[in-house]
This record gives sequence, structure tokens and C-alpha cells, in this order.
Amino acid sequence: MMKQKHCCPPAKAAPRNTSGNEEFATLCKALGHPARVQILQHLIRMDRCVCGQIVEVMPLAQSTVSQHLKILRRSGLIQGEVDGPKSCYCVDKNVLKRFHDMVETLLEEQ
Repeated sequence: MMKQKHCCPPAKAAPRNTSGNEEFATLCKALGHPARVQILQHLIRMDRCVCGQIVEVMPLAQSTVSQHLKILRRSGLIQGEVDGPKSCYCVDKNVLKRFHDMVETLLEEQ
């Protein structure tokens, strides 16, 4: 199966003014709702940008899905572009990897 090209702009390494703990808490909060976890899982499975199909796989109203997407975007876990009625979203694998590393560090501190 051929992977589709990503439509989202590449992530820019924006300087963060938060500590590692603050970033970790923000990412945890973004994943603190089952619908957001489901959205992230869907995007990871697709391994490409998804345009307008997220609402179709969620048992939620479009406005509710939009709110969850907004929270995931704000956390940095997903990237997205809104172009009129068309919206494209994909996982920011760098942020997901950083979150993974933070969880590993937390487990190592036992």
C-alpha cells in the first residue's frame, strides 16, 4: 500500500517557554479524554494526513470532534490545516516521540 503524502506543513521547531513537566502535563491533559485518544489512534493508523474523514469514524457531533481536534492541535500532538470547509490533520511524530520519551523517563525514576 502506497503512503499518501502529508498535506500538513512541516512542524516548525518553535521555542517552548514551558518546562518539561509543564509540557508533559499539557500532553497528558490533551490525552485525558477517550475521544481524543481515539482520534490520535485513528491518525496514527492512517499514517498520513486525514482530510474530513475524522467525523465519519467518531460517534460524536462534528462540533464536538472539532473541539477535540482543537485541543490536540494546541497541545502539538497533531498538526492541521483548515482551508474553508476542508480540514486536514496528521500526527506530529516529533511531539509523540517526545511524549514517549517523557513517559519512559518517568518510569525510570522509580
